[in-house]
Amino acid sequence: MQKIDLDGAHDLAISSLVFLSQDGELLSRFLALTGITSDQIRIAAQEPGFLAGVLQFYLAHEPTLLRYCTETGTDPALFQQALNLLPGGRQEAY
Repeated sequence: MQKIDLDGAHDLAISSLVFLSQDGELLSRFLALTGITSDQIRIAAQEPGFLAGVLQFYLAHEPTLLRYCTETGTDPALFQQALNLLPGGRQEAY
């Protein structure tokens, strides 16, 4: 199984954001779920937790996750690893 570090997690989230921004249907769904507008994405991407939200978007919809992974040759397991590394993505055990 591949491992990812913080830089890789950041790169995966940015790549995933670019991927969804190039698909009108995915972008519309993402914007509707997040409540932001397309002109706010660049600003929002600088906020802690936003990139974790991008990965959560993919993890919440397996067909979207698998489409991205198939088209980019990415191991789907990296999404959860990356999410755990990014601000706002770590899920603590209680």
